[in-house]
Amino acid sequence: MRSLKTAAAAAALAVLLAACGQGSATKEAAAPEGKSVVRYMNFSANDGHEKDLTAIVNAFQAANPDITVQVETVPYATYFTKLQTAVAGGTAADAFELNYENFVTYAKNGSLAELKDVDSSVYKKSLYEAFNADGLQYGVPESFSNVVLFYNKALFKKAGVAEPTPEWTWKDEQAAAQKLTDKGAKVWGDYQPVSYNEFYKVLAQNGGEFLNADRTAATFNSPQGVEAAKFLIGKVGTTMPTEADGAGTPDFDSKLFKSGKLAMWHTGIWMFSAMADAPFDWDVVVEPGNTRKASAMFVNGLVVSAASKNAAAAQKWITFLAASDETTKTRLASSWELPPVADEAKLAPYLEQKKPANRKAVFSALEETVLPPVIERQQEMQDIVTTELTSAAAGRKPVEKALADAQTKVNGLLKK
Repeated sequence: MRSLKTAAAAAALAVLLAACGQGSATKEAAAPEGKSVVRYMNFSANDGHEKDLTAIVNAFQAANPDITVQVETVPYATYFTKLQTAVAGGTAADAFELNYENFVTYAKNGSLAELKDVDSSVYKKSLYEAFNADGLQYGVPESFSNVVLFYNKALFKKAGVAEPTPEWTWKDEQAAAQKLTDKGAKVWGDYQPVSYNEFYKVLAQNGGEFLNADRTAATFNSPQGVEAAKFLIGKVGTTMPTEADGAGTPDFDSKLFKSGKLAMWHTGIWMFSAMADAPFDWDVVVEPGNTRKASAMFVNGLVVSAASKNAAAAQKWITFLAASDETTKTRLASSWELPPVADEAKLAPYLEQKKPANRKAVFSALEETVLPPVIERQQEMQDIVTTELTSAAAGRKPVEKALADAQTKVNGLLKK
């Protein structure tokens, strides 16, 4: 953990905080005279972006001289355990960072303060709405990433197949993948892992729902769910590699695409930099849907503790950290995830990069999104769905049986 130890004297602490904005966010420090201290705990600055966060803190404090921000940066591996302990013990920071899945849990259990009079217009709508629960705004988006369809332009040209467009549906993708697959040359048309993460997305693309409205029962074993699972599983061995070919092993998909042996690849925008030196022309497009578009969105947010004594100052800090010009410039300059701002003119440094050319698709994908289904026993649910779908993909049970078994097991988790 890259946090400074609490100094013995309050004066020394104030000097340290003003200089670098670091401290222990779960230990309340004496406020310098005439100032409020906002304690802030985060994970995303760890391992490379501490200086970026410090720069944003300094800019905020310059604009708000009556507020001092005390930062604690914790490695992701231990962050949520430490946060849970702090919240339970009444020592949580005034403001802290949450990914969407944990936001749902903390909003539900009353740990978060409602935010008041937030200017929602500065944020991308889908990102902002992710942090609304039961009609109340409990957080603001901080950063995001999402999934798009990568494609090898050279392979499309060689096969005489028209490149993907935003209007494509599953049917278009399947038809192109069949034409692009050349098993003799070990060229595959498509790659989309058979997993929980892909299933909840294609389910949404087919008009289905994973859970009921109050998250008390699984609903994915439906006609829409069966069709979505068959779409995903039907690729295996036909237009997509099998486990026997190496599918599912570490870096298999990225190596396959970069070697020029994969025409289409469903993956995240975090792979842009890794593919920058690929020896062929490639681009991206919003993923096809069936009855609707639904792009997977992963978003981190900023919240204020319900127990904070400095809620107003904490809200001022998190809204600055989320969407200020200083934050946007810092994130783009350091490739520290993408800022959630609605004004795409501020994103020009990102959009103007040459590879991929269609970076606009990253933001177009935010117009129709799907967020991960969330329950208390999250990892168990994810493992159940992936295991059952994998069994169906391997031919060990019919798709219908796999979905029925998965839903029964997930409902069992919800009842415990």
